[in-house]
This record gives sequence, C-alpha cells and structure tokens, in this order.
Amino acid sequence: MTSKDKLNSDNTGTIIEEKIKAKKPSFYQVLIMNDDYTPMEFVILVLERFFKKSRAEATQIMLHVHQKGMGVCGLYPYEIAETKVVQVMDFARKNEHPLQCTMEKE
Repeated sequence: MTSKDKLNSDNTGTIIEEKIKAKKPSFYQVLIMNDDYTPMEFVILVLERFFKKSRAEATQIMLHVHQKGMGVCGLYPYEIAETKVVQVMDFARKNEHPLQCTMEKE
C-alpha cells in the first residue's frame, strides 16, 4: 500500500486512491531600478554575471531600465529570486554603486 492508498472509512478493506495535485510554484520577477549614479557598463556587467544575459541582451535591458526607470532581469522561483537580489545588492555595494534590485511576485 502506498501513501496515496487509504483504507475505506467503513473498514471493509477496500482500497481507495487519493488524488494529490501538485501546486505550481510561484515565480518572482527580479527587477533593477534606474538611478543617476550607477554606470551603464556596471549594469551590463551585473546582467551578464548574475543573470547569464548575452552582451546584446544585457545592453537592451540596461537601456530599457535607463529609459523606463526599471526593468526585468529574469523570472525565478522565490528562493532563487531572493538569492539573485542579495547577490546583486552585495556586488553593487562592494563596488560603491547605489544600484537597487528587488523582486515582486509575477
């Protein structure tokens, strides 16, 4: 008998199968914000290093952030998104840039 199988409640020995539905995990967008101080090249470096973007993709995202105020770096499950935000923020601080990175539920 597996964990999905249960005995009928009237104890007749009849085995019934319980259907378990897997819940799809929530995804989070990792966003970077525009500021007037972080160099564009640094933002491109962040996108290449932490989000595995090509130079062309990173440049396109950086320009979008520059023009619109914020941009999506990627879509990840909660734990991965949280880790990416922390990595980007730590890297920016170590390099003395005020770059802001956050996450929000999709």
